[in-house]
Formats: sequence, structure tokens, C-alpha cells
Amino acid sequence: MSNFTLVIGNKNYSSWSLRAWLWIRHIGLDFDEVPVSLHNESLSDQLDPYFSDTKVPVLLHDGLEVWDSLAILEYLVSLYPEQGLPEGLKARAVARSLCAEMHSSFIALRNELPMNCRREPSPLLLSDTCIADIDRIQSLWQYAGNYSEGDGNWLFGNFGIADAMFAPVVLRFNRYQVALSKPASDYVDRFLDHPAMIEWVAAGRAETDIIAQEER
Repeated sequence: MSNFTLVIGNKNYSSWSLRAWLWIRHIGLDFDEVPVSLHNESLSDQLDPYFSDTKVPVLLHDGLEVWDSLAILEYLVSLYPEQGLPEGLKARAVARSLCAEMHSSFIALRNELPMNCRREPSPLLLSDTCIADIDRIQSLWQYAGNYSEGDGNWLFGNFGIADAMFAPVVLRFNRYQVALSKPASDYVDRFLDHPAMIEWVAAGRAETDIIAQEER
């Protein structure tokens, strides 16, 4: 048994779970996965053992519980500081700013374009607020390039926790065929080819649970 356990929701729908799971997969940690089915009568019972206020994901490690995707990512960076954030002080600050903005913002995008791995790609009519969210995200991705380190093609050079935070956005852009700039579109395509993303999407598409309010 691994000394890491990650409690996650449905892979088809759970954007917050994806962020933590993807990063753990990317850095190659051995971990046990505990899936829970969201939006059903037993959800509270399934999550009652954890101090997360019935939310996912939850990371269990050496008797510690860490909940919330961003907190989990930061904890893993503390454990494995050679991965996750760029080396430069300014680049780290900007990377954390991107993570925090993704964590706290883009409500219209979340509401109008819920993550759904099974959804066949097709566009929707979007509100002006949602379009503004999309434009802001593309601006963030472009801005990150000012602080890129090394030869990698990710937000800050090497794949890091900032990329993991935007993983659900990548899926949303793909499934709802959002019109993007060429650099943003290339980033989405590159992300969809990440082995961990391929694994997650395949598992999500294989699930059979349907959460009606997440379908568009």
C-alpha cells in the first residue's frame, strides 16, 4: 500500500479532482485512489471520514489530510521542491498568481461550460461574461511566457502546477470547441496529448454515472 491516498470524484465531471490527480501522476508518485460518486445520496457518508466539508479531492499522507486542489499541489511542491514551480523568484510569484486566479475566478466559464469528458465536441452560445473569462485565460497563458524558463513548451517552461490548475479549462475549451488564438490552441492540443490527461479522459469517458446539471 502506498503512503499517499487521493480521494477523488467522478473523473468525467470533477475538475478539482483532475488537478491534483494529474499532478501526482505527472511526478510519478505511487498512490492509492479512492473514488466517490458525486451528487448522490451517499456522498456525505462517503466523505464524512475526511475533514474536507464533503468536498474532493483529499490527499492523505502519513496521517495528514490535505484538502482543496491548490493546497494539495502546494503541499506536493513542498515535498518535492525540484518540481512544480519555476526556479526564479519572480517566475514563482507569477506562477502562484496564475494558480490563485484560476482557483478563485472564472465563475461564468465554470457555470456555462462544465467539465465533461464524455461530451462530444460542439460549440455553445456563450455569454459576454464567459467570453471575457476565456479572453482573460488566454492573456494569462501568454503572460506566463514572459517568465518561461528552459526549453519546455508549458506555461513556465517545464510542466508545473500552474499547468495542472488549468487542466480542466483545457478540456472545456476542447469539448465546447471554444475559438482560441493559435498559441492557446496549440497549448490545448499539446495538453490533450499529455499521457496523464489521456489516461484521465479515457477513464472519465468510461464512467456511466450521469449528473444532469453538468450536462450541456
